[in-house]
Formats: sequence, structure tokens, C-alpha cells
Amino acid sequence: MSTLVIVVHPNLAESRINKRWVQELKKQSGVTIHNLYEVYPDEKINVAQEQELLEQHDRIVLQFPFYWYSTPSLLKKWEDEVLTYGWAFGSEGGKLEGKELLIALSAGSVEENYQHNGGNRYTIEELLRPLEATGHMVGTRLLPYFVQYGASVLTDEQLEQSAQKYAQTVTS
Repeated sequence: MSTLVIVVHPNLAESRINKRWVQELKKQSGVTIHNLYEVYPDEKINVAQEQELLEQHDRIVLQFPFYWYSTPSLLKKWEDEVLTYGWAFGSEGGKLEGKELLIALSAGSVEENYQHNGGNRYTIEELLRPLEATGHMVGTRLLPYFVQYGASVLTDEQLEQSAQKYAQTVTS
């Protein structure tokens, strides 16, 4: 199985979790790492190139830090420009039909805050519904989310465990 990991972090070099995840994924075979902010510092997306990359892989991973209950802005722009009618969906679309989709994110807050009675009032699953709906619309098969809660309080040991578990999830 070939896996495309689309990394969307506006400052990956200073990231603790997402940077460590990428380092671990670089050791894996069959994984293509595609850093959108590195490839498109001007945010001018090459739609044909992105669509070709997606077509070449069986599993698509969207990896990002959770910002204000959503994705970084470049991922939304990427969705708007790449997942077009006639290619990703519609009567002439379906190019992603049957591919696996894994959403992997780091959240600064602890898991307890992502409960109905927690500080954020909603679960991660509820907050990620737009991505789930998009995946459904373009025909992908959604895999269970990979979420690392508590990014701001994670110990070095927990970070290493997270990186190992993430690499295993991406490649299994």
C-alpha cells in the first residue's frame, strides 16, 4: 500500500509533535511525505500536481495541528482548489473513490476538554465532521482518527510513544 501524508503545519521546524511525527514517518517505506507549507510558501497550489499525487496513492493522511477547532488555512484552501467537481466528485469525478483517509492531528488541550462537559463543549469527532463529510463526498473510506491530545503538556516519553504509535497507524 502506498501512503501519502499531507503535512499542513505553518511552522513545522518549531513544532514539537508534528515535526517528530514526520521524522518517524521518514523511516518508513511506502510513505510519501508532502509538506504543503514547504511546497507552497506563496500558497499558490499546483492543482494538477496535487491531483496526480492523490491518484498515485492508496491511503491519504491529513496531518495537522488543530487550530481554533479547525485545520490550518492552507489545508482548507487545498481542499477548495484540489477536490474539484468533475475530478473528486460529480458524475465525471470519483478519482478518490475507495481510497483510505486518515485524519491525524495534534491538539494543544487535554482530552477531557473535548467532552460535552469539558472546556471545549464538543468532542473531536463532532468538531471534525466537516472533514468527515468531505471524505464521504469524494468517496474515501474514513479510518479512525489519530489524535494526540495535550500537546502543550506532553512529556518527552509520551512524545516518543506517540511518534511510534502514529508511524504504526499510518503504515498498517
